[in-house]
Amino acid sequence: MYGQGLLKGLSISIRHFFKKKVTEMYPEQKPNLPKRSRGWFELTPDKCTACGLCVNACPNGIISIESYKDENNKRKLVQYRMLMESCIFCGFCVEACPQDALYNTQAFEQTVFFREDLNRILYKGEPQSVQAERSEA
Repeated sequence: MYGQGLLKGLSISIRHFFKKKVTEMYPEQKPNLPKRSRGWFELTPDKCTACGLCVNACPNGIISIESYKDENNKRKLVQYRMLMESCIFCGFCVEACPQDALYNTQAFEQTVFFREDLNRILYKGEPQSVQAERSEA
């Protein structure tokens, strides 16, 4: 029978016409993201022990940590930086953190005008020299 392909295509189109629409009206309506979606990263500096496991876990090497050892021989975090222009959002750094100091947020809008704006400093504390001067005063 001629036109069988045409009738089959029309039947599929008619079935989809009556189904619920899947288009989201973004940006007027924000999408409902799953709970475990991988958006921007956030850091809780009080939990971070500057162990460097997240740095070693990152396949692209985008994480850099500056730290020092205090008088009790414990590492203190000075700066935590991520170069987000090369991040593939694999989540290995979040999984590697033993203290759960690094986590993903629901924020996903990452549009910037300049590439340098993607280089995020998640924490910037005081260097050891400044802290030593304050303790002496």
